[in-house]
Amino acid sequence: MKKIYEGKTKDVYSLDNGNVMLKFKDDCTGKDGVFDPGENTVGLTIEGIGKANLQTSVYYFEMLKKAGIKTHYVSADVDNATMEVLPGKVFGHGLEVICRLVATGSFIRRYGEYIADGTPIEGGYVECTFKNDAKGDPLVTSEGLAALGVMTPAMFESMKEQTLKITKIVADDLKSIGLDLWDIKFEFGYNNDEVILIDEIASGNMRVYKGDKIVEPVELTKLILNR
Repeated sequence: MKKIYEGKTKDVYSLDNGNVMLKFKDDCTGKDGVFDPGENTVGLTIEGIGKANLQTSVYYFEMLKKAGIKTHYVSADVDNATMEVLPGKVFGHGLEVICRLVATGSFIRRYGEYIADGTPIEGGYVECTFKNDAKGDPLVTSEGLAALGVMTPAMFESMKEQTLKITKIVADDLKSIGLDLWDIKFEFGYNNDEVILIDEIASGNMRVYKGDKIVEPVELTKLILNR
């Protein structure tokens, strides 16, 4: 395999069959040793989080498949923390899509003078950031993406619609075991001009609460899989 990209939480390899392999690592985004899916740098290493993120991803990718939602997922090898996926081109140099059901994290750091931490956001709020550590993952609007030639308005609407639909599926599943999804982060790409979910649906990319306590990623995976 040839390494084609080294990410914060995964490395990416090309396969002879034209597909791509993701290798999950035990690194997490956060700050000062505290887990925070909204941060744009690796803040800590949690033993076992790579496999936990993979297991959660496989669980939800299979769920989306049954719901008729296309993704890049092909298969996985949990023991080796790898996942085979369809090739998909990213938008621009990488675009992250966040769906917020509750105001917290970086949303509060930006808009805290208008809304209190922990306030529910009715219907969910979708926002996009460019993957650019040096610039702090800057926010970008749908109009900005069109003006920059990153994606068409129709592509953005498809991505937004899928984001809200997938978030609801994940939130409803978590609610069934007494957990509350506050926000979740996705990445989309395009395969044969079709916008599809790529990357992962990881326990390390979502903020989930049980009552008033945040659930750490490895524990979250256990709760999701061992019900």
